[in-house]
Parts: sequence; structure tokens; C-alpha cells
Amino acid sequence: MSLSHTTGEILLREDKEGAVYLTLNRPDKFNTLSEAMLSVLQRELEAIALDPAVRCVVIGANGRGFCAGHDLREMRAHPDQAYYQQLFRLCSRVMQSVVALPVPVIAKVQGMATAAGCQLVASCDLAIAGRSASFAVSGINVGLFCSTPAVALSRCISPKRAFDMLVSGDFISADTAAEWGLLSAVTDDDDLDTAVADKVEQILSKSPAAVRFGKSMFQPQRQMALAEAYDFAGNVMAENMMSPDAGEGIDAFLGKRKPVWEQPGH
Repeated sequence: MSLSHTTGEILLREDKEGAVYLTLNRPDKFNTLSEAMLSVLQRELEAIALDPAVRCVVIGANGRGFCAGHDLREMRAHPDQAYYQQLFRLCSRVMQSVVALPVPVIAKVQGMATAAGCQLVASCDLAIAGRSASFAVSGINVGLFCSTPAVALSRCISPKRAFDMLVSGDFISADTAAEWGLLSAVTDDDDLDTAVADKVEQILSKSPAAVRFGKSMFQPQRQMALAEAYDFAGNVMAENMMSPDAGEGIDAFLGKRKPVWEQPGH
């Protein structure tokens, strides 16, 4: 079953068989992350985090570009440091909410993703782009170093490549972004919808519990020292082993049959 609704029209949401599709819907503004857009995104992410029936999230966009970052006109209309601090806190909260979601988040990227738009791609667990997509953290070109995008970018690609992008403002192609680790896959533009749908279907075919255990472990352990990470991961894996799905999956493997996973929300 598929359910669709709008969230203030600047963000569209569709729920379909365990997957939530969030679509940035300011195509005439290249889907810039205005204060309103960030607020509604945060609200939806918080709702998704509390819904046990959600198993995957896709963040996409309408129009020729994925996201051109912050709304510069809106920012210039509020020349106040306290306002900027609040805005960047809100944006940082959205990015951290993406990382903290208990299910995988896929960025579906067409056209350009710049500045905070590139940050959003870097914050997602997976990112699939059409081959004509391009990426930059180009605030430096208008006198603004992309400091908050640098946090996500430098955790996604090597520090030297990240700093080069940040200090030059240069665009990189989708193929280069995949080579550097910003993207998990690149496809022909006409095949982008299919590639994302195939990845969603693949995730939905796995144990919902195992995927949630994996998401809860993967991001936090990246920030830990090696011994701490192994201790944390071992505890998560032991808890995962106690889940009904792990017992079912192993028994199915040994019995050479297809497993039947527990369905959340049922």
C-alpha cells in the first residue's frame, strides 16, 4: 500500500511498503534548505524515528537539481549572528537526525548537490546518483567556508580531498564522487529510479531487526577507538543473536529454506 501526503508542500512524503520517500519540493529554488525546509525535514525525521514499521528512507528532490544548499537570499535577509547560529544549529540537527535514524537512509541524487546539499548526501548511509550529477562545497566562492558541510564531508571522503573541495569550491563528477566514497553507486540518469528501487527492495528483503541492529552499531562505532568499537559491536551482535529473526535465519540456512522474518508493526 502507498500513502502520499504533503508537509507544507515544500517537502513531499510517500509511504510505500515499509519505505518512506521524502522529496524536497522547491524545484524553482534548486531545493535550497530554507529555515522552513529544515524545520519540516526535522519534523518528519523525528516522526520516522518513532515508527517501527519504517524500514528504509529515501531522500530525493524534484527538479533539475538535488539541493543547492542554504537559501542565501533568506540568509542575507537576516544579517544577525544569533540568527545564523540558530540556522546552522537547525541544519546540524537535521544532518545528525539522518545519521541517527534507526533505518538506512538513501540519497537519490540528480543534478547538482552543493554546500549543505552535498552535506545531506554525505550524511546519508547510502547515496545513488545519476551520472550527470555533480557535487561541490562551494561556499568559498562567495566568501563563506562551508564549515558545517565539512563535518559530514570529511567523515565520508579523505581529509585532503575534502579540504581540497572546501578550499577550491570545485565541482566533482558523479563518477569521481563514487571513486572518492561520497556515493555508493552511479547509474545512467534514466536508470536512477530503478537503481534506487532495487536497493530499497534489497533492504526490505532482509531481516528488519538485523538491519536496525546494524544501523544502531555502524555509525557510532566509527567514532570510537578500536578496542571500544569491538566491545560495542560485540555486544550489539550478541543482542542481535538473541532476536527471533537471527534464530529463524540460521535455522532456515541450515534447513536450506527461505527465512520468514518478523514484520515490525504487526
